[in-house]
Amino acid sequence: MVLLHMKRSELDQFLFETTVASTVDETTRQMAEVHNLRHRIERLKAEGEELAKHGPAKRPDQQGIDRYQEAPVEKGPNYAEDPTGRRTGNACDPEVAKVLVKTLEEAVAVAHKDQVAKKMPLTIKALQEAVDNVRGAVMICYPMGLPEWDPVRLGLEGSEDLAGTSYAADELPADVATLWFAGKQMAPEKKLSDYLGRHEKTKAVVKLQKKGQGAPSREPVVDQETQKAMMAFYYKKQEEQKALAEDEDDAYTNSSWANPKSLKSHFAGVQSVRLPK
Repeated sequence: MVLLHMKRSELDQFLFETTVASTVDETTRQMAEVHNLRHRIERLKAEGEELAKHGPAKRPDQQGIDRYQEAPVEKGPNYAEDPTGRRTGNACDPEVAKVLVKTLEEAVAVAHKDQVAKKMPLTIKALQEAVDNVRGAVMICYPMGLPEWDPVRLGLEGSEDLAGTSYAADELPADVATLWFAGKQMAPEKKLSDYLGRHEKTKAVVKLQKKGQGAPSREPVVDQETQKAMMAFYYKKQEEQKALAEDEDDAYTNSSWANPKSLKSHFAGVQSVRLPK
């Protein structure tokens, strides 16, 4: 199996396993789906934690901080006012909420970029199972269901409208995704073997990009950790050079080894004599 390392940035990367016999179009679509599921899980975690703390979302036209609302606010037994005014404040039982939070954390762990360091490829099936686990935890917390406008419900159903939000750049529709390798766009109708060779045990760094956005940025020559080490080394050398420049050229004359009479003083037994200043 060929291993593709999709890397858009240090925070946005994952491993994907396929075969060199796969077409570029098929691979691009599958990788785009993995990419979208990863970001979908991240959004579910952000909104799911708010759901656990402050309950379901209010209708968009009724949002506002409860203490400033004119109409009386219905408060449940686990009421916790939402400081943003987006949610009702009627959270589920705290013990059940812990299960939801834990499930969200487990889902994020499956999709996390650290899986690259662990050499664990991501699959659509594993990510979808993580989403399904979150769905089950939400149903346990709110068996009556969430309102149709709640971001968590929309995320679970895959029907989010991200236009105009900070998440809009995360979404990469499969029909407009392109795959790049070595600074060149891979033709959809070709096979991976046309670019990577026929050897299955191949690893390549690739990038996903939307059509019309041009070539993605190239990988830096050295990684971030190496660059930090290099900067520290050069800084140390620079400080050493400064210290040498400030030192007097004849400072060595004060050393005992540079005294032409040191041998005579040694035999006379006066080498340690110091005149008072």
